[in-house]
Amino acid sequence: MPVADLLPELMVLIGAAAIVVSASFLPHRLHWLCAVAAIAILLASSVVVLLRWDNAAQLTFFGVWALDGGAGFAKLLIFGSAIVASALSPQWMATDRRHGEYYGLVLFAVLGSVMMAAAADTMELIVGILLSSVTGYALAGYHRQWSPAQEAAMKYFLIGALANALLVVGVVLLFGLTGATGYSELTVALAADPDPWVMTVAFVLILIGLAFKLGATPVHMWMPDVAQAAPAPVAALVTVISKVGAAIALARFAMLLPGNLAWPWVIALMATLTMTWGNLAALWQTNLRRLLGWSAVSQSGYALMAIVVIGAVDQALAALLVFLAGYAVANLAAFSAVVYLRGRTELDDYRGLARERPWTAAVIILALLSFLGLPPLVGFFGKLLLFSVVIEGGYAWLAVVAVVNTVVSLFYYLRVIATLVLPRQDQGAADMGWPAGLTMTVTGGMILGLGLWANGLINLAQSAMLFLPE
Repeated sequence: MPVADLLPELMVLIGAAAIVVSASFLPHRLHWLCAVAAIAILLASSVVVLLRWDNAAQLTFFGVWALDGGAGFAKLLIFGSAIVASALSPQWMATDRRHGEYYGLVLFAVLGSVMMAAAADTMELIVGILLSSVTGYALAGYHRQWSPAQEAAMKYFLIGALANALLVVGVVLLFGLTGATGYSELTVALAADPDPWVMTVAFVLILIGLAFKLGATPVHMWMPDVAQAAPAPVAALVTVISKVGAAIALARFAMLLPGNLAWPWVIALMATLTMTWGNLAALWQTNLRRLLGWSAVSQSGYALMAIVVIGAVDQALAALLVFLAGYAVANLAAFSAVVYLRGRTELDDYRGLARERPWTAAVIILALLSFLGLPPLVGFFGKLLLFSVVIEGGYAWLAVVAVVNTVVSLFYYLRVIATLVLPRQDQGAADMGWPAGLTMTVTGGMILGLGLWANGLINLAQSAMLFLPE
């Protein structure tokens, strides 16, 4: 077992354990050091991933773990998102007696999402999803004295219990059908044309399990609740890393499926329902955080577009990665502004923000316009690539559905922007201080910066390939 192949993951695992132990001995006033430690661990892990970027794609640990560009890109997005969430958390969590332990949970959640993205075995995939889910439940309900947070965590848990159980049943059916759990063995077994009915049921059940982590219909209802009621740094983290891990996992799994199974049409239908439901539900929201949660649901539908043509169009994976990068940066920027404003929730609380705090309002506007796909912001290039690959793959109707949904989303994004610029008497509300302000500034700048560096981002995504078993 080449342990060094898992150096980034081992650094996160050992660091998480060390933080949990250290938090038991540090006085509460020094628990912010755990945030510094978490950020240092994540930065070091990201450096290791970058240093290995040009290594040949391969499977390791007896074929259960993928070392390829797709997993590497996902790790960079997941680690970067966790760095932002950790930087936003010290002042938000300052009065919580379990402040230090929180960063250990963040790192365990990161590890679960990384396992989803890198899993090349269905059993490994289950472990990653369960680790991501268990830590997500705890993080969502971290404010245990606040009933909305407990409600969000309970809904997350109940939906997750059902979806994860269905996933396990699907994996068991697949194992009974093929006698294999590793993706290399599954590729050979599925090519032998096994029973199509059992294969269809197994695929649908596994798809539901992955859709839960992706925040896609029909198991998406946890995402707006968590976005609204979980601690704001947790909402920023969970709505990104679980989506990134699940999207790469689904893309990897879909490439194994035989051509006689109509799986692209199933995922295309899921994409249509997800983006439509998310956008229509967001139209009626008067709570900014819940609106961002429904927006995250709709963004899952766009991500599924690339998976519909994965393996059939060369640029499908690159389109998915660029889109996920744009979504991650914009979502983190929007939630960073929420944290900086000490968790303002209702839209009316943001009335006149453009005059009261122009830079904060500018970051929110940049994030919303990036979600919408306005050039030259990074979200534009992700959507442009998505539309081009689905049209090339023969799903022009799906691109039309996505364009219509983009027009629908314009209404609620513009409603938020209009609220920001409407006049209001300055109330001089307090903010969360310079760490959150700096984080918000950096993530807001990255929305424009990555858009201006779009060629570099696209080239990086194009160099990231998924390992294909022979």
